[in-house]
Amino acid sequence: MLESLGSLTGSPWIYAMVALSVLLDVFLPVLPSGVLVITAATAAAAGSAATGRVPDVLSLILCATTASVLGDLAAYRLAFRGGERLDRAIARSRRLTTAQERLGDALAAGGGALVVLARFAPAGRSVVSLLAGTAQRRARDFLPWSALAGLSWAAYSVALGYFGAHWLGATWLATGVSVAALFGAGAGAAYVMRRRPVEAG
Repeated sequence: MLESLGSLTGSPWIYAMVALSVLLDVFLPVLPSGVLVITAATAAAAGSAATGRVPDVLSLILCATTASVLGDLAAYRLAFRGGERLDRAIARSRRLTTAQERLGDALAAGGGALVVLARFAPAGRSVVSLLAGTAQRRARDFLPWSALAGLSWAAYSVALGYFGAHWLGATWLATGVSVAALFGAGAGAAYVMRRRPVEAG
């Protein structure tokens, strides 16, 4: 299967699949976009070993980053335009209300490290994008951090797949270890956000 994915990596379709998965997982966090990015990077590494070129890896980073920012922007704009139902849902939850206030303060103070950290945490990207919009934060406060978050996540995910394939071979073992490392980073980010919610900004 990795061989088949390797040939797909050299075609435009793999980028379309990655872009669609990353774009939509802000609304459907259960989508395995990180797994897809890692698997594509593993296949790209297998192909580059024969050709000596890595344009596919760089393209994967660009593709995943762009899709991540566009997805964040879509969620942000949806929440920014509001909707009484969304506002009521947040108002009913003390945790969401507190998170919204902290995020607003962090963005206003230029402390968008919270946005970057949340990109790695499970569903963190969704929560931060929606809360930034609901809190009526300015796009120029949110989007630069969203871009940095998307680039950090994409580069980390692609690097895991690419270097994992070089160290362990283009096998399912390499993919599994890389996916475990991605989930480990997500668990670590979630832990830090829970332990230091105020200082994270």
